[in-house]
Amino acid sequence: MGLFDEDIPKKPESSKITVGEDLARVSEDELSERISALTEEINRTRQELEQRSTIRDAANSVFR
Repeated sequence: MGLFDEDIPKKPESSKITVGEDLARVSEDELSERISALTEEINRTRQELEQRSTIRDAANSVFR
């Protein structure tokens, strides 16, 4: 670590993905990480949707 390391711009956190951002300057490794992170988020979102659907269906069956 040098004396002026704080002057070097830090890369944004890989967990902060902005949909539609310019990917031209992103490395192949970073693109792979991005795909993995997005895939995990898609799976997490699908699980939440399934849980809500199950709860809604249960509630509908009680109130019919």
